[in-house]
Amino acid sequence: MSAPTTGLEVRSGSRALREAVELLSSMRFAISLLTVICIASVIGTVVQQHQPFVNYVNQFGPFWAELFGVVHLYSIYSAWWFLLILAFLVISTSLCIARNTPKILHDLKAYKEHVREQSLQAFHHKASGTLAEHPDQVLARITALLQRNQWKARAQVRPQGVMVAAKKGGANRVGYLAAHSAIVLICLGGLFDGDLIVRAQMWLSGKTPYAGGSVLLRDIGEQHRLSPANPTYRGNVEVPEGARANMAILQQSDGFLLQPLPFDIELKKFIVDYYDTGMPKLFASEIVVHDHETGRAVTHTVKVNEPAFHRGVAIYQSSFGDGGSKLKLLAYPMQAGGKRFEVDGEIGGSTALSSNTDDKLTLEFGELRVINVENLGAPQGSGTTDVRKVDLVQRLEKHLGSGAKAPGDKSLHNVGPSITYKLRDTSGQAREYHNYMLPVELDGQRVFLAGLRDTPADAFRYLRIPADDKDSVETWMLLRAALLEPARREEAARRFAAVALPDDKPELADQLRVSAQRALDLFAGAEPPAAGRPAVGGLQAIADYMEARVPEQDRNRTSEVMLRILNGSLYELVQLARSAAGLPALPSDEKTQAFMIQSVFALSEATLYPAPMLFELKDFQQVQSSVFQVARAPGKKLVYLGCLLLVIGVFAMLYVRERRLWIWLQPEAGGTRLTAALSSTRKTLDVDREFDSLKAALLPDSLAPEAP
Repeated sequence: MSAPTTGLEVRSGSRALREAVELLSSMRFAISLLTVICIASVIGTVVQQHQPFVNYVNQFGPFWAELFGVVHLYSIYSAWWFLLILAFLVISTSLCIARNTPKILHDLKAYKEHVREQSLQAFHHKASGTLAEHPDQVLARITALLQRNQWKARAQVRPQGVMVAAKKGGANRVGYLAAHSAIVLICLGGLFDGDLIVRAQMWLSGKTPYAGGSVLLRDIGEQHRLSPANPTYRGNVEVPEGARANMAILQQSDGFLLQPLPFDIELKKFIVDYYDTGMPKLFASEIVVHDHETGRAVTHTVKVNEPAFHRGVAIYQSSFGDGGSKLKLLAYPMQAGGKRFEVDGEIGGSTALSSNTDDKLTLEFGELRVINVENLGAPQGSGTTDVRKVDLVQRLEKHLGSGAKAPGDKSLHNVGPSITYKLRDTSGQAREYHNYMLPVELDGQRVFLAGLRDTPADAFRYLRIPADDKDSVETWMLLRAALLEPARREEAARRFAAVALPDDKPELADQLRVSAQRALDLFAGAEPPAAGRPAVGGLQAIADYMEARVPEQDRNRTSEVMLRILNGSLYELVQLARSAAGLPALPSDEKTQAFMIQSVFALSEATLYPAPMLFELKDFQQVQSSVFQVARAPGKKLVYLGCLLLVIGVFAMLYVRERRLWIWLQPEAGGTRLTAALSSTRKTLDVDREFDSLKAALLPDSLAPEAP
C-alpha cells in the first residue's frame, strides 16, 4: 500500500468547505508548503538578519532594500507569513497523519489471507510445483521455515486447501508515521521557540517595540517590557567586566523589546585568545549568576558552544565588545595658531571641543582595538617604492587590506592598538577617523597612520606621518606648525640662502632667499600659485605654479630646482622648530634624509586632511564586555524528539522493505501442489534474491517445478 496524495473527503458541509479540507489535508499541499519554507530558509541564510537598514541600502540599493523590507526578508523567521506557513504546515501534516494512520494500523494487523489462489498467478514473483509430501507435512515444514526467517504468518483452511499468508517489514509503514510526526513536532517546536509567543503577548498585552533614540534601559517604559513569566524568548545581554545585567534585548524588525531575567549575570573576567593571523580562537567568560528568588550565587565559565544553564534559561557566549574603555588622547592642531591639549574620554561617550573657527565640534569615541594583525608582506616583483605615490585608498590596501588580496607573500604582524573616533559639527555632519597608536614600517620608513572616511560605506584613506628618532610624531608636528607661521618661513628661507649660497656668488643671496620664501609660501598654502587661483598648498601648489609661470620647455629643470630649494628650506625649518622646542638638531645622515622625504609628502597630503586637529592615542585602560545570548526554549525537547523520529522514520522508509508472501497448498494424488507468490513495495535485486532463496526452500525436490 502506498500513501495516497489526496486529502480528506468531507461528505457534509458546503462544497467550498469540502474542497478546502481536501486541499489542506492533501500531501501535495504539505509538500508545497515545505518547499516554500525551505526557500525562505535559504533566503534567511544568505541575507543577514536583523542588520541596520542602512547596511541593506548599501548592499541592495534604495529600491530593492525598501521592497525586501516590506516582505520582511530581513527578519524572515519572525515574519507573519513565515509563521503562518509554518502553522498551516503543522495542520496539513497532522491531517495527513490523521487520514493515513487508521489505514496503516489496519494494514499492519491484516494478513490478507483471503486472497484467491488464482490471483497468485498475477504477481511478478511466483512459483509453483508438486511435492511428494502430505499437505500436513508441507504445512509444518513451511511454518518452521517462516518462523526461522522471522515471518509473521496466518493460515486459512479452505475446502480445496490451505492458504498461508505471511508478512515482514511492517516497520516501513511505521516509518511513514514517524517521519510525518517528526515534521509536526519540529514545526511545533519552532513555533513555540520562535516569535509566536512574543507576538501573542504583544497582541494581547498591548506591548510595543521601542524604536526611540539612545536611552538607558531602566528609563524605557513598561509598554516595551515583556512579562518575567514569558515561557519562551531569545535575546542578547551585554555585560561589562565588573558589572551586572538582568535585562535581555529582543530585537524586532521595528525596534526591540526588553525581557526581564530571573537572575543577574555578573561578568568577572572576559578571556579572548587569538591566532597568529589575529582571528580570535577562544571566547570565554567567567560569570556569576545571582538568582533573584533564592539569592544564591553560582559561578560558571561560558565558552562558545559550551553554554551555562540556570532555571531553564541557557546562557550562550555570543560575542564581545568594549565595555567603556578609558582613553587619553593628545590633540595636535592642524591649523595655524593652535595649541595641543589632552582629552580624556570613554568608548561610547563624547565630549565638546573648541577650535579656531566658529564651528563647535563634538568628539565621539568609537572603537578601541588593542590588537591589529595586518599583512605587511612586500609584493613580489616590487622594486624601490616612490613615497610620493601615496594612494590613500589603494596603496595602503597592499599593506592593510585582507591577506587574501595580497599579491605577494604574507608577513603578518601585530601593529598595535588603534582608535576610531568621529568629529561631528553643529549641523550633525561627521567624519570618521582611524589612527594607530604605534608607528608601522612601510617601504622601509616608520610612519604613523591617520585614516579618515566620509561615510561608513567608504574605505579609510590614510595619511602617513613619519616617526622621528623617538618613534613620535613630535618632530613632524613641530615642522607643520612652523610651516604655518610666516615668521618661521621667512627665517628658514634666510637661513637656507645663507647655507646654500656659493661663496663666489654673494649677489645671488636675495634671489635665492626670495625663491625659498616663495616655495615655502606656496607649499604652506599662503600664496596662490597664479592670479585667479585659490591657494591650495602642498606639492599641488608647486605644480600649479610651474604650469602657470614657467614655459613648458623649462618646467622639468625649473621644478627640480624648486624641489631642491623646498627640501632645503624645510630642513632649515625643522631645525628651527626643534631648536625652539628645546630639542637637539637633526643630524645630516640618510635617516634624516628619509624622514624629510616622507615629511614632504605627509605635509602635502595634510592639506587634504579635513580636520582642525589630529588625535593621537597616548594611553588607555581597556574594559571589555561580553555579549551573551539568553534563551528559554521549551520547544527544543519537541525538536529533539522530532529529530529522533525523523531519523527513525527515514531509516525505516529507506532501508526496511515491506514484503508479503502467500503460499497455497492443495492436495493432489500422491502429494501436494504448492503455489507461492511474493509482493514488495519496491522491486530490487535483494527482493529477487530473497524470493529465489524462498523458492529453493519451499520446493527443494518438487516433482514438476514451474518457473515464473
